[in-house]
Amino acid sequence: MIETNDFDLENRIVAPEVIKADTTDDVDLNLRPKTLDEYIGQEMVKENLKIYIEAAKKRGDTLDHVLLYGPPGLGKTTLSGIIAHEMGVNFRVTSGPAIEKPGDLAALLTNLQEGDVLFIDEIHRLSRAIEEVLYPALEDFALDIIIGKGPSARSIRLDLNKFTLVGATTRAGQLTSPLRDRFGVIQRLELYSKEELCDIIMRSSVILGVACDKEGAYELASRSRGTPRIANRFLKRVRDYADVMGNGKVTKEIVKIALDRMEVDDLGLDGLDRRLLTMMIKGYNGGPVGLETLASAIGEEAVTIEDVCEPYLMQLGFIARTPRGRCATELAYKHLGLLKDGQTTL
Repeated sequence: MIETNDFDLENRIVAPEVIKADTTDDVDLNLRPKTLDEYIGQEMVKENLKIYIEAAKKRGDTLDHVLLYGPPGLGKTTLSGIIAHEMGVNFRVTSGPAIEKPGDLAALLTNLQEGDVLFIDEIHRLSRAIEEVLYPALEDFALDIIIGKGPSARSIRLDLNKFTLVGATTRAGQLTSPLRDRFGVIQRLELYSKEELCDIIMRSSVILGVACDKEGAYELASRSRGTPRIANRFLKRVRDYADVMGNGKVTKEIVKIALDRMEVDDLGLDGLDRRLLTMMIKGYNGGPVGLETLASAIGEEAVTIEDVCEPYLMQLGFIARTPRGRCATELAYKHLGLLKDGQTTL
């Protein structure tokens, strides 16, 4: 069996979610594009939003409510800020878990100016009580408030300024149907191609003042798991290796040295991904193996495997889910250099 070791998920270099290293870097905010023309990738989403925004501006009306969904790190928050910028209105940001009481939502809504964009991240985590308050606000731009208690309680309706709600979620399936149906624009963000990530890295290198050649950018892009957030994180960390071990320029050789030391391989798999696949192959003969059994074997929580590791490994075709459990595919064997009998290839 394979020895387990502690893995710092909060600072996992290939995590598509925001980690501590991202929140301490003010430069990250400057990497976000401000307009749709600056935004790289998601061409279909951009074209649709351009039409919706231009039509709303021609009518002098607010943009319809927008739902953006897809894996983390693909630019949902950035797109929301761009929508507000293109419409020329204020941008208010909050998240589903931050809105704990109906009064919190009421305070947000009553402070919105005409046409403002309210962005709610992880909107699927709103409680049912909050959703009930949100429904009339989205449809009628009104807020129903109960004053008093018992027999003397009465309901009053407050009119709100027209606004645009932009909701973002990584789990669209967990949204309730009544909430999802109140969004007029629903767009899915897809993983980026290597070429698009290469362009993003070249743009970010200019903003960061980092010399980076095309080959180095492409090597970074190929290991970034199709996610701009990871690509920008890699660029900032590889920059340190370039300053210390090179001449300050990010090249293909420097990228390979840096990411190999960070245990990120050619496809963007890190130590946790490889440990999971190796356990399935060597410990359970490729599977099928149950999620809880696998989690215990590598010393991680089942939810960590399901939410952090599996999505990308399944996209690569390295893991298959079956009614009996998880199985490692031929592609996983080849990537790790293993044969079906568990012997390493020559």
